Amino acid sequence: MGLFSFLTQEIAMDLGTANTIIINNDKIVVDEPSIVALDRNSGKMIAIGEQARQMHGKTHENIRVIRPLRDGVIADFNAAELMMRGMIKMINKGPKLFSPSLRMVVCIPSGSTEVEVRAVRDSSEHAGGRDVYLIFEPMAAAIGIGLDVEAPEGCMVVDIGGGTTEIAVIALGGIVCNKSIRVAGDGFTSDIQAYMRHQHNVKIGEKTAEDIKIAVGAALPDIETPPADFVVRGPNLMTALPIEIPISYQEIAYCLDKSLTKVEAAILQVLEQTPPELYADIVTKGVYLTGGGALLRGLDKRLTDKINIPFIVSEDPLHAVARGTGVALKNVDKFPFLMR
Repeated sequence: MGLFSFLTQEIAMDLGTANTIIINNDKIVVDEPSIVALDRNSGKMIAIGEQARQMHGKTHENIRVIRPLRDGVIADFNAAELMMRGMIKMINKGPKLFSPSLRMVVCIPSGSTEVEVRAVRDSSEHAGGRDVYLIFEPMAAAIGIGLDVEAPEGCMVVDIGGGTTEIAVIALGGIVCNKSIRVAGDGFTSDIQAYMRHQHNVKIGEKTAEDIKIAVGAALPDIETPPADFVVRGPNLMTALPIEIPISYQEIAYCLDKSLTKVEAAILQVLEQTPPELYADIVTKGVYLTGGGALLRGLDKRLTDKINIPFIVSEDPLHAVARGTGVALKNVDKFPFLMR
């Protein structure tokens, strides 16, 4: 590699439904929401990432704000490609004599069908990737937390992302049993929107619901350090007059209960399929929670009480998958579980 190393750029990409994170030289160089704003007439990209998120729900008819990924899967091929290109350009700022060829490791949901895997691979290649490797998200999350995935003992990871919740038991460098369900951060956000509509007769947008989730999101109605109430302003659905409502974390815990019960059921299903030897390892070591959903207050306690296995929120859960993808990038030749 030596002499020509400047001709090849290596990047690891966590292409998420909610956020896309790119790692280059062991550093997180891009961490932006997975959103693009396009001009309706010419199809040109106007904004990307945080800038596009601020436009979300505030555009006029000539601007289209798109989230190219839905439920962990590429829903809009063209927008996904533009977004990946734009984010890769963010790393290479400044004038370029030539663009280096890219070696990429991209992570995908563990329940992806062949068509969905191909969509990610094609988008990566169109965005300039010459060598594209794919890794399953729970595997990347386990590596990112620092677990030894190649050891002959079981470890279990629950990655609650934006579009999917990935649950997997990993041993000997492979996924033993897994489940990918489409109940995750986006689902929680729409639960909050629906709750505000039914319970308080107020209409709120996706961005506000997301803010509520971050400010007062909780998985249990009684937690030790409760956050302050979050004041929501919006139009009353009946009168269209503005109203202000303080929202407490208890209300959010109540409104997310149904979705969290689905996550619990999926975790139990995976545990049912787990071979007894690995099950014993998991009970001893605990289950690791990663992804943005792991930041819900009291989620680890709720799951621990329900399932009787210790649940541990990994440190910096938002970036665990990206870090693991970065490690995989450095060990492309050593890790047999990477897919070409």
